[in-house]
Amino acid sequence: MLTTGYGEPDELRRSFLRSVAAWVEARLHGLPCAPSTVVAEQSVRMGVLTAALAEAVTSQDVAQAVADHVLPPFGADGLLVQVLDEQSRLHVVGSAGYPQEFLRAMDGLPLREYAPVHDVVRTRTPRFLESRAEYARHYPTMTMTHVWKATPKQAWAFLPMIASGRTIGMCVVSFSEPHTFTDADRALLTALSGLVGQALERARLYDLEHARARELQRGLLPRKLPWLPAACAAARYLPASRGEGVGGDWYDMIPLSADRVAIVIGDVMGHGIAEAATMGRLRTAVRTLADLDVPPDELFGRLNDLVSELGEDFYATCLYAVFDPVARTCSYALAGHPPPVVVRSDGTVHSPVVAADPPLGAAHPPFETHQLQLPDESLLVLCTDGLVESAIQDVEQGMTRLRKVLAQEPSSAACFRTADEDDDVRRLEELCDTVVSALLPDRRQTNDDAALFIVHTRSTAPGDVACCDLPEDPRAAGQAREYIREQLTAWGLADLVLTTELLASELVGNVVRHATGPIRLRLLRSRSLVCEVYDGSLTTPRIRHASCTDEGGRGLQLVAAVSRRWGARYLHDGKCIWAEQELREYPAKGCAADPGARERRVSRAGSDATARPGAALAEPPPAER
Repeated sequence: MLTTGYGEPDELRRSFLRSVAAWVEARLHGLPCAPSTVVAEQSVRMGVLTAALAEAVTSQDVAQAVADHVLPPFGADGLLVQVLDEQSRLHVVGSAGYPQEFLRAMDGLPLREYAPVHDVVRTRTPRFLESRAEYARHYPTMTMTHVWKATPKQAWAFLPMIASGRTIGMCVVSFSEPHTFTDADRALLTALSGLVGQALERARLYDLEHARARELQRGLLPRKLPWLPAACAAARYLPASRGEGVGGDWYDMIPLSADRVAIVIGDVMGHGIAEAATMGRLRTAVRTLADLDVPPDELFGRLNDLVSELGEDFYATCLYAVFDPVARTCSYALAGHPPPVVVRSDGTVHSPVVAADPPLGAAHPPFETHQLQLPDESLLVLCTDGLVESAIQDVEQGMTRLRKVLAQEPSSAACFRTADEDDDVRRLEELCDTVVSALLPDRRQTNDDAALFIVHTRSTAPGDVACCDLPEDPRAAGQAREYIREQLTAWGLADLVLTTELLASELVGNVVRHATGPIRLRLLRSRSLVCEVYDGSLTTPRIRHASCTDEGGRGLQLVAAVSRRWGARYLHDGKCIWAEQELREYPAKGCAADPGARERRVSRAGSDATARPGAALAEPPPAER
């Protein structure tokens, strides 16, 4: 209580009441406050600054807190926060009230070229310059520098930021008019510089750890998605707005044999460095198993074992799909993950209604494989739950919004009208940005990682596939060579006839000798020429070391030497052994017939490399077995 009883207040109480009345009047009418009131208000603002600095996370947050809570009470309109590096150079981490040209001149400036700051860093004592005349009087050599000419300010307070016993940088508070610093101003600014220095040092440690975490995330995700004859893709990864900026969401597109494409998107539950490391292990495992052509259900069984071994607290959702451009099918498996969304070229949007298996780590095999029949061209839109689920909507509502955005967005249809590879990818990138902006308008409020993966699939033209059935006897090799000669000549690939005959003879000969029928030969013309031989056996072909006296055992060695790569994949009723040879040019798929575009695709794919030594073999193929 200011007064007790009914007596008049003494002079001290009267003075206090007058100050409060002046402060209230200034608040109500916008008038200048009395000096005592200004000091009180500055103290309050400094308390607010202390709270803001305590909440600041990054260096930019610290600079913004200073700009919001230090400049107004002192009537300042300029702020420059700089840090020193190991080479004694100043780097701008935050500013207010300065033009970009001046900031570019100040960023990376050597300390020795900025005399006022050099003195303050050396002596650890603030420097207050109340006018340009005083500045020139103390530092006459600075008047000839670009710093002096570029600065728009008239008065400065150079405040050292000290943390852990060393000067880490400089905080410059400036004014557009000459300004007189009172003793209270100087004391308060000096005290504030210590608070800012401590907050900035803490923020820089966070920035360093955050940068390392983001680098880890970038290293674990694909740096560049491949452009394949049957598919190209674009993706977005959005870390949670809170935390370390890394998480367990991932995506990948893996080329398989016969132009097939493996498409995967997953989410390790939680977000942080531990989840990102787990994601890296799962992505590596998926690529290894995909390279072995393991089907989706079996692949999930292997991944489920891997996640279970990590511990009871580790779970992951995943979608793994294999797109076959010849059969125009997409076989996929779901483990607690949102289903794919299919966008057709006519603008219709469809999402299959299937029952997903439990997440990896909580499921019990077997997993179920689903199949989609796709048109000649389509968009497969995959996402993690962070994109469609939030505190105000569940996954089903989010998926409904996603389908609505894709159906109404003109850029979805534009993805089917591309001229070349670059245009294709650019339109997919634009569609990714549109979807993210529609579903996550305020990314700073997201509490979970989110990933979006859009794949443009293209089927193989019927004229690029040729197949024939072969007899289950020694005549098969000869008939295969005859069929190859006719087909490659029709395709204009006569220079690959001899090597392809050699490959087919060895593969068909092995089937006749070691496996069972039915035997079928298939040729696929794309970025490479693929020769496939199907049989009804599940035996695994392996290259073995043949000694000098062995009469056989060198067939697969010849296949490996002549082809770019070879392998085997297993079907429900047998297997397929395949071998690829590079083509100097390959036909455009899903793009306009633009010779320049084809040349760009060939160059980026590396298809203009010289042929392998085996491609020039002139020996006749082996005799029929």
